Amino acid sequence: MLALSASPSSAPAESLLGPGDPVPYEIHEPAAPAPVLLVCDHASRAFPRKLGRLGLPEEATWRHIAWDLGAAELTRALAHRLRAPAILAGYSRLVVDCNRRLDDPTCFAAVSDGQRVPGNEDLGDVERRARAAACHEPYHDAIERHLGRLRGGGIVPAVVAVHSFTPVYGAQARPWNVGILWDKDPRLPVPLLERLRREPGLVVGDNEPYSGRHPADYTIDRHAERPGLPHVCLEVRQDQLLTPAGIARWAEVLGRALADVLALPGVHEVWDAARATA
Repeated sequence: MLALSASPSSAPAESLLGPGDPVPYEIHEPAAPAPVLLVCDHASRAFPRKLGRLGLPEEATWRHIAWDLGAAELTRALAHRLRAPAILAGYSRLVVDCNRRLDDPTCFAAVSDGQRVPGNEDLGDVERRARAAACHEPYHDAIERHLGRLRGGGIVPAVVAVHSFTPVYGAQARPWNVGILWDKDPRLPVPLLERLRREPGLVVGDNEPYSGRHPADYTIDRHAERPGLPHVCLEVRQDQLLTPAGIARWAEVLGRALADVLALPGVHEVWDAARATA
């Protein structure tokens, strides 16, 4: 991984973000009481002014290559319904992908779904470090601080990551309405799969259309899987999140299901994989 300062006020960050630029993360409902933290890695299509649009036309920045359409609105609606805080990344995934390790080639994608990203071609270490220090690490630091405060108070919080996916990718139609991504800890994903599959008309993917198996799902790995916190990653198909009514429907469906599984015995405990499989 790139070696860099985690401070949002470090010199590389100051050289990239200027007056009028968005903050690197948003904390929504910070004082909400539920022992749950919602995170949204691809909430924004914003770019630092100094980067322009990375050489992209305006219309490309509205595509899924730049952000997860509807994910931010769904995250805020779920936070309200669950009475839980949420932390949302403040910049486009094309600036730096907050759900990738910094040494992952797709963290600074030069091509995304067939679209060239000129501003990411031949990107040097200095530019990578500046983007990471300004946008990637402040977001992850905020998540760590919030989880640390909860754990310092004797709470084992759950982490729920919210994403959205395109209905068609590479000419392949995706039939799932929602996907549940996970790896080893079954406490949230397995009962959530069972709960959602009881909803009439829903096609629910188990590690579809993406896999939550390591090394995928960096944010969950870093903040939840390693320390043994209960966790799950949600993927909702984007065509269902294009209207306020669609957002409200999915906040209700997912909020109701999450509330049920978060209340199950043994959820708010540190996961011991060795003990669980003994």
